Amino acid sequence: MSTLYTINIVNNSGDFKQFFVFQKPAIYTGGQKIYSNSVWSCGISPGVGSSATFLMLQQYYAGLQQQIKPPNVGEASGYSSAIQPINLTPKPPDTTTKNTTSMILPSESSGLGLTPTINTPEVQTGAFRIITPTFEPAVTPYNVGLASQTPMGNVILSNFIVAQPNQDIDCQPIVQFYVQTGTYQPGTVINFTSSSKNAAVCDATTGFVTFLVVYNSNGTWAVTESGPTRLMGQPRISASAQTHDSAVFSSNAPALKAEIKNEAGRAVICTGFAANFNAPVTVQNLSNPGVIHLNSEYQVGPTDGPYVGRMCINIAGNEATFQ
Repeated sequence: MSTLYTINIVNNSGDFKQFFVFQKPAIYTGGQKIYSNSVWSCGISPGVGSSATFLMLQQYYAGLQQQIKPPNVGEASGYSSAIQPINLTPKPPDTTTKNTTSMILPSESSGLGLTPTINTPEVQTGAFRIITPTFEPAVTPYNVGLASQTPMGNVILSNFIVAQPNQDIDCQPIVQFYVQTGTYQPGTVINFTSSSKNAAVCDATTGFVTFLVVYNSNGTWAVTESGPTRLMGQPRISASAQTHDSAVFSSNAPALKAEIKNEAGRAVICTGFAANFNAPVTVQNLSNPGVIHLNSEYQVGPTDGPYVGRMCINIAGNEATFQ
């Protein structure tokens, strides 16, 4: 079962602020320069408790991207992109884990892409491999690395290196995320060193999946972690933002974390809070209300289950009821 990372960002500064999220660069073989991109951004209105929620469904992706020009901070890292779901090597020598993919260059018969994954026994623990073919990097340069995909299908390289021909590139992801103030759209190159300075750190390598990040009026951060998980993969990204005053929640507000899966039960698409899970179940403070539709079927339950198939019988704002 996939696991959902949740980063709730609260703006207590009293002023409108832009926030962006980025990931700690992976470890790459070869010693080449590593570039980082913003993976999400959102403006949060002024007022105590104004917040945005960033949801990340775990899945590792190898990524490939054609450059627009050499990576430059504040500019998009590339355009035509491809990704391939991939697994990390548990412990070499491993002969079963599909941990390797190869670049496919554009041609008359195919577009830019990555091959289906295969096993390569010697890939290091916690890493996957991208194999590059013969090509002319001075003519058509490419970026390769760790990627994510939005629900709309947009591909974002979280971090990457500039590909060189005929290489075996091993990438070892690090599931540690940062929140910083500033305006960097997803897919825009950032300076990791300067951006991570005094940023809020959400360290998922410790096993936590939920982070409450509060930006205070004096420019400091407070991070609270919760929700242990098994570390499984690189997030696939979804996001929703809403403004509300967290200080006005009443003492009888729902206290149980609720998860809503798609009808097949394969992925958590929305989270919230419920008083209990007896029908009818009312889930408040929905993280992604746009994916919940009246008279549609979902799997609803507490974190890690059990989940019960239920129909949405009412939805209003960020609150939905399931029967």
